[in-house]
Amino acid sequence: MANIVPDSFKTDLLKGTFNFDSSGGDTFKIALFTSLGGFSTSTTTYTGASNEVASGSGYTTGGNTLTNAGVAISSNIAYVDFADTTWSSASITAVGALIYKSSSNNEAVLVLDFGGTKTSTSGDFQIVFPAASSSAAIIRVGDA
Repeated sequence: MANIVPDSFKTDLLKGTFNFDSSGGDTFKIALFTSLGGFSTSTTTYTGASNEVASGSGYTTGGNTLTNAGVAISSNIAYVDFADTTWSSASITAVGALIYKSSSNNEAVLVLDFGGTKTSTSGDFQIVFPAASSSAAIIRVGDA
């Protein structure tokens, strides 16, 4: 499986449902999952699916709140990125994550496939986002 951009995110982005401004914008979270089998382009919201990493051992249902780096543009490509996030002193096993807007209806933004099982045992479980640039940011919109 690869990363998934839900169709609802694509249409809701054009409808103005999402505000990625770092000051006064929406709040976004990232939740971890042990299986991505329930996700597809038809995914619309975070629902706390049965495949979410179990609460406890350093993880809380719903995941971490993300720090938004804001919207920028370079080379005719608008982009947004988030600061890396860490679950400290955690025992977590996950294969992927869901980024979602938590400030209203838990609208899905992006399903991340880690490309395999990632584990931490009484240590840090960290999501490292790509560089905030027009060629690497986690969310980019522009000319191909």
